[in-house]
Amino acid sequence: MSRIAKKLIVVPEGINVLLNNNTIIINGNNITNSYVFSSKIVIKINKNKLLVNPLINDKKSWAIAGTTRSIINNIIIGITIGFSKTLQLVGIGYRVQIDYKKNILTLFLGFSHVINYQFPKSIMIKCINNTDIVITGYDKQLVGQIAANIRSYRTVEPYKGKGIRYLNEIIKIKEIKKNK
Repeated sequence: MSRIAKKLIVVPEGINVLLNNNTIIINGNNITNSYVFSSKIVIKINKNKLLVNPLINDKKSWAIAGTTRSIINNIIIGITIGFSKTLQLVGIGYRVQIDYKKNILTLFLGFSHVINYQFPKSIMIKCINNTDIVITGYDKQLVGQIAANIRSYRTVEPYKGKGIRYLNEIIKIKEIKKNK
């Protein structure tokens, strides 16, 4: 059985939660987010606490309840605090520029061409310097997916460590093959 589903979700002040059939709508801080959950789940609201329970007491229903609880909790955290990921560009000549008017991230990654990445308006991307990118937003899945998409343009190679990596990511550098 899922232990995560048994935890209560405490809703902070300023956050409104509405239940509409199998849809939960959470809004606050001028952000509205909704989630359609399974019909096998029951969500109970008691003042500022949410409880997620399955209709049927079996293993699969508890797993769905735990996933639903985690997603709802991430929505609340995203609206109150937000999520962020930091990427670093490592390599000679690797740099990045941002056009905030068009929401375009321009990457110079050692190719013969530049890469223009169009990001959604709900995501904020900042350049700390020419080689560090900070991606922030209220949707955890979208922030992680955009970071993974940008990273996929130049993954870290194992011999010199060049490429796009997450902040504090540990890269195992391989030793160069030697002739005997």
